[in-house]
Amino acid sequence: MLSSFSMAPASFSPFPKTLISNSSSFHGIKIAHVCPPRIQCTRGVQISPVKMSKKEEELKEIRALSTEEIQEQVVDLKGELFMLRLQRSARNEFKSSDFRRMRKRVARMLTVRRERELEEGINKRLSRKRDRLWKKSIVVRPPPSLIKLREEEAAEEAKESASS
Repeated sequence: MLSSFSMAPASFSPFPKTLISNSSSFHGIKIAHVCPPRIQCTRGVQISPVKMSKKEEELKEIRALSTEEIQEQVVDLKGELFMLRLQRSARNEFKSSDFRRMRKRVARMLTVRRERELEEGINKRLSRKRDRLWKKSIVVRPPPSLIKLREEEAAEEAKESASS
């Protein structure tokens, strides 16, 4: 088995001798046999603890919630997404990264909910049916950010009326 392959420069050249430079560092193709890197010994070397990624921490928090809490948070996050869309259409200032962050969080919550359904033995068809029923049973309520905004406005009005 050949461990390396080299090719010497050819004596025939389609270019005139004046165009070929002798100072070139290229002297043909060399393909070296590549060995996999050796596994380094970690004896005596102290390994620092690995931090858990934010995604894994978030999944751990979501898995600690009950299914009803997950469904409530999904409704709240979808309301927040709606508010962000309204802000974007009204050309108000907002963080564009919030769209992706909220969509990903909703997807993680729905994934955990589906994992629980699979553990219970609920098939895909029944899951879709339950999902449709759940969506119909949602009571429309303002998202938390809108409630907070209303409370702040009411507090400002109370201050103004008290100072007048």
